[in-house]
Amino acid sequence: MPKKKIAVMTSGGDSPGMNSVVRAVVRTAIHFGCDPYCVYDGYEGLVQGGHMIKRFHWQDVRNWLSQGGTLIGTQRCASFFERSGRMIAAKNMVLNGIDALIICGGDGSLTGADKFRSEWPSLLQELVASNELTEQQVAPYQHLNIVGMVGSIDNDMSGTDVTIGCYSALDRICQMVDYIEATATSHARAFVIEVMGRHCGWLALMAGVATGADFIFIPEKPRQDDWREEMCNLVKCHRDLGKRKTIVIMAEGAHDRQGNKISSEMVKDILADKDGLALDTRITTLGHVQRGGSAVAYDRVLGTLQGVEAVRAVLEATPETETCFIAITENQIVRRPLMKAVLDTKEVAKAVRAQDFERAMALRDTEFAELYRSYMMTTSVVADTDTMAPEKERMKIGFINVGAPAGGMNAAVRAGVAYCIDRGHEPIAINNGFAGFARHHDDKPVGSVHPFNWLEVDGWASRGGSEIGTNRELPSESGMELVANLIEQYRFDALFIVGGFEAYHSVCQLRRAREQYPSLCIPMVLLPATISNNVPGTEYSLGSDTCLNELVNYCDKVKQSASASRRRVFVVETQGGKSGYIATLAGLSVGASTVYTPEEGIDLETLTADVNYLRDVFAKDHGQTSSGRLILVNEKADQVFNAKLIADIIRKEARGRFESRDSIPGHVQQGGVPSPMDRCRAVRLAIKCIQHLEQFGPCSHNRSKKDPMSACVIGIKGAQVVFTPVEELEDTDTDWKNRRPKTTHWAHMKEVVSILGGRPSHPMPETPLTGIVAKDVKRGLTYV
Repeated sequence: MPKKKIAVMTSGGDSPGMNSVVRAVVRTAIHFGCDPYCVYDGYEGLVQGGHMIKRFHWQDVRNWLSQGGTLIGTQRCASFFERSGRMIAAKNMVLNGIDALIICGGDGSLTGADKFRSEWPSLLQELVASNELTEQQVAPYQHLNIVGMVGSIDNDMSGTDVTIGCYSALDRICQMVDYIEATATSHARAFVIEVMGRHCGWLALMAGVATGADFIFIPEKPRQDDWREEMCNLVKCHRDLGKRKTIVIMAEGAHDRQGNKISSEMVKDILADKDGLALDTRITTLGHVQRGGSAVAYDRVLGTLQGVEAVRAVLEATPETETCFIAITENQIVRRPLMKAVLDTKEVAKAVRAQDFERAMALRDTEFAELYRSYMMTTSVVADTDTMAPEKERMKIGFINVGAPAGGMNAAVRAGVAYCIDRGHEPIAINNGFAGFARHHDDKPVGSVHPFNWLEVDGWASRGGSEIGTNRELPSESGMELVANLIEQYRFDALFIVGGFEAYHSVCQLRRAREQYPSLCIPMVLLPATISNNVPGTEYSLGSDTCLNELVNYCDKVKQSASASRRRVFVVETQGGKSGYIATLAGLSVGASTVYTPEEGIDLETLTADVNYLRDVFAKDHGQTSSGRLILVNEKADQVFNAKLIADIIRKEARGRFESRDSIPGHVQQGGVPSPMDRCRAVRLAIKCIQHLEQFGPCSHNRSKKDPMSACVIGIKGAQVVFTPVEELEDTDTDWKNRRPKTTHWAHMKEVVSILGGRPSHPMPETPLTGIVAKDVKRGLTYV
């Protein structure tokens, strides 16, 4: 049986992460014994044929992950809109022996692909009838399998939570807004920033949430008819409180409720009106800078996993299989019917045109609507009687950070404080964790316990670290009795805790001490924030995305040096405690040859196999390609084999054929400016945490003592936001010895790293915890 030939192409607007797709398709196809082809310039390449359709090999996609745009190009193709053009494309595919096509593009590109597939049999018949091809030539290619992936910075496709490239574009926008905020503050100016999004306001909404913009305009949810007055009143309120900058973010498709376009010039004129606010106002249109640059870690991982799944879908397809596209739903890579998603996407635009804005919002995913509500709750600082809780239900809530700093901590505190003010609650800062709380004295000029100042926290959305300080000390170490007495002294009705495993451990300790100290019978909720992503009860922790981006940027530079030197291996040590999450996803994002994690461990047999693999790689390199290599090792993957020792062993065993260096980024991985994902999720989750505490209300000691949900962890599991009692997690999902959950939702990605890195199968090390020797690794992509 001849090898299956699979072609991949990118179409429509380019988006960061498309190169990850192409790399994954090429290498996965080779792994499964297929011949991969790349079609240059999208459908135009299919129509032109010849050198535009090229067979690819393993080395052809080296170092593609760090490249922006699409290296195989994309163009509009007018001829493909005509049947004659599609017939030429079909002929070129048959001549190249291709009967499977994987396309990464927008809804228009994918719709064209489905039409191409439906016409395929008749196109072949017409080619035979016109003597362009013979019956023998078309006989093996009676069925065309097509699989789609959505590459779009707008995130405007239904049926998938996010599209490839959207988080990279959001990262560019937030970076630009952060820069603009500095000059806006310096000159007390207002800036109107226009972002892409003709029919979809995802970028504008997320940028507004992530940067704490004063006002946003999105197509799906136009402001009320008095939007001019609403905007001016809000901006004036913020200015009266002492805010020096004003940021308005608008999607290019912004309009009012009657469908009339709202331009950035209109907004500028209103803000600058001498009879009104009279603000010095500037317009910044970001344009195509949003598409540029290297993909962020999330888009690289998403493009890679979807590319792998696309090849599997092609190989498993039958002539009766409906055209599908690869989506991500509930943190799972899944296949969805293509045309249903396209029709649902078009329904959003129809609903907007029909001014049915409730339906337009409902057609977006749940996170979109929730984040819009979260933004509206946190953008105003004036307590409205319509939103304030009844006086008897208002609470005094303590905010405390515990553990190491993580990106998004400040954004979470800012959102929680803003929501409390909106509802009439009293948010109180507890500085420097439980250590600072226990050492607090009333006679100090500025104690560690003090009310929040809104103007101070408003600028925290883009700040890294922890502005209220954080400490790893547990309540038992600070003095449980002292902590309990202080909680009683300040009459806290609830605690909002943000932090990592130490914060989780602290909540567990406080819950267990309730019998002895009744003042601890108050509701407390933990929002996980740690780069290690090792808190039980969640698949995602604030700070982990920021860490991945920092680590990927670092590794890109290191890998560039390795490639420039050709014969060099860099062994990079990652943080993460005894959780291999960061090392694994970073390895997937940078194309590491090998990743060592605590879950698998390291032994001499593993190192020997990997050194032999590296010898083979460099022996086959004759200078035509840059053959630098990258190995990632978690800081606690093994007590003996650290990054330096592994690099030394590789250097010794290389016997002069190649070099080896170790590199330790250290606390650089904690990041500076938090990523947009960490900021947006911090806002959404923080508000949910305060709402959870509100359910208990003030003076809820009796209920808190009996209700397991009074001490819980908020988490993202799949696409669901869930609260889980720590009492349940302590027994069922906590590996106390290794400070991590018992379940590893990301374990399947480790196998993908090895496959796409070309690492051969070999016996795995003895499992560190069980002492059982694992079987040989079987590279079969067995994940769901």
